[in-house]
Amino acid sequence: MVLRNEIKRLPSFLAHYRRLGADHFLVVDNSSDDGSAAYLQAEASRGDLSLWQTSDSYRESRFGLDWSGWLLMRYGHGRWCMTVDVDELFVYPGMERHDLRELTDCLDRSGQGGMGALMLDLFPKGPLNQHQEQAQQAPTDLLRWFDAKPYRMVRQAPQGNLWLQGGPRARVFFAETPDQAPTLNKIPLIRWNRRFAYTNSTHAALPRELNALYDGPGGPVPSAVLLHTKFLPEVVEKSPSERKRRQHFHNPDLFDDYYRELAQGPDLWHAEAVHYESPEQLAALGLCRPMDWSASREGTA
Repeated sequence: MVLRNEIKRLPSFLAHYRRLGADHFLVVDNSSDDGSAAYLQAEASRGDLSLWQTSDSYRESRFGLDWSGWLLMRYGHGRWCMTVDVDELFVYPGMERHDLRELTDCLDRSGQGGMGALMLDLFPKGPLNQHQEQAQQAPTDLLRWFDAKPYRMVRQAPQGNLWLQGGPRARVFFAETPDQAPTLNKIPLIRWNRRFAYTNSTHAALPRELNALYDGPGGPVPSAVLLHTKFLPEVVEKSPSERKRRQHFHNPDLFDDYYRELAQGPDLWHAEAVHYESPEQLAALGLCRPMDWSASREGTA
């Protein structure tokens, strides 16, 4: 993962992936000044986290892909690798009984070289700037709502990657310009090969057959969900500075209005919003596809 100023999310993020059975974290810190780097240095003493630090431009590193891509090439070859942002929590039906080792064993046995996911925006009920975060509070304790529909998707040429849009950002910020809404499909979990490469965050990858690993909501291939915890109260105060930094999005001018509206602390909740309960709930709504756990770890190397 690549991060900057994520001290509020890091404790719950690391706890989530440790519970799932992550073996090791490879972290690039990009000039954090909120205590994130010191926190990560302390966590590295546990032996399951390695930290790199850089002050170079996130945008000029292809939005961090040059950094994470080198780490994947150097350390990920032949291994199952999860590439996520700190505001993304990977969840899947059965995760309370089957950890990541069992999940990847099943993927190996079924011949599926990765798992795609819908990035599901979570939000609170009420204006974003009227909520108070408690110390050590997990983001999902505050962000409990999501949009179950509508989502729209198409396959794009020439890579054959999915283009999936929808959720509260499309509904609230891009209602008049839906083609500019953020992309919500990702392929975060792949048995990596040094010849592979992500080409647009983890939305798309090469070789192009990697993009066939995810069919989107309702697709027949086992899939997961990334709970996206972007909309903590801090997003309101961070939006003006992020707009000025211009480090995100290929064309940041198109997102000026987005940042301005975020800075006003909008209310993303609506009457059709759904209260988040579990990955099994998401599967019942057609937002992910459960794994066939009969492909157990028994007999695998």
